[in-house]
Amino acid sequence: MKFMPVPSQEDFRKIAIDFYEIWNFPNCVGALDGKHIRMHCPNNSGSMYFNYKGFFSIVLQALVDANYKFINIDVGGYGKQSDGGTFQASALYKKLTTQTLNLPGDTAFPNSDLIMPHVIIADEAYPLMKHLLKPYRKQELNADKEYFNKRLSCARRTVECAFGILRSKWQILDKPILTHPGHADNIIKAICILHNVIIDKEGIEHNLKETQFVFQNENRQAPAGRLNNEAKVVRDNFKAYLCNNP
Repeated sequence: MKFMPVPSQEDFRKIAIDFYEIWNFPNCVGALDGKHIRMHCPNNSGSMYFNYKGFFSIVLQALVDANYKFINIDVGGYGKQSDGGTFQASALYKKLTTQTLNLPGDTAFPNSDLIMPHVIIADEAYPLMKHLLKPYRKQELNADKEYFNKRLSCARRTVECAFGILRSKWQILDKPILTHPGHADNIIKAICILHNVIIDKEGIEHNLKETQFVFQNENRQAPAGRLNNEAKVVRDNFKAYLCNNP
C-alpha cells in the first residue's frame, strides 16, 4: 500500500525498541487483532458476511506498533471468518510462513545472553507460531504462565486502543456502511492511513484522552490443531525471561 509501506528491518528494530521501552515487552514488532466493521448485507452474499456477533461485517485485521499506529492492515475478510481464519488467509500470514516479512534476525533479550526471534503478539484466537505469540490456555495456567499472559495482554492493548481511537474519530464506523464491500474496503484503508497522520500531528496522549474505550473479552475460540514445538519453546523462553525481569 503506497501510503502504508511494508516496514523495513530497521523500522521493525525501532518498533521493537519502542515496545520494550514503553510496554516492557522485548523483541516485539507489533500487536495483531481483528475488528468487525458493520455493513449492510451485500446482494447475493448469503451468510458470508454474517458474523458470530449477529450482524453483517467485513473484517479489518491490523498490526499496530507501540505508539498505536497501523503498520500493516488487511481489509475485506468475510464477517463469518474467525480472526484466526482471516489471519491465515492474509498476506501477513503468508509473509510470516515464507519468512519474507523483513523481520530482523534473532536478537538477545535486554540484559540477557538468550538469543530469541522477533515476534508479533496476539490473543487466543490466533495460532501459536515461532514469530507469533499468544496467551497460554486457561486450563494449563500456573503462576508463571498467568504472569506471562498479563504481560502479553498489557502490550497487546496497543491494537485495542488503536481500534478505539478509530471508533471515536470516525462516525461512519458507528453504523453499517452503505456501500459495496469493495468500496467499503477503500474507505477503511483511507481511515487507517488518516489515523496514522493524526497520531503524527496531534500526538498519542491527545487521541487517547478523546477515546472512550472499554476493553472487551469476546470469548473467542482458539484454533484447533497441535501447537508447533518450536513455537512452544519460543513462548516458554519469553515466559521465563519476563518472569525473571518483571
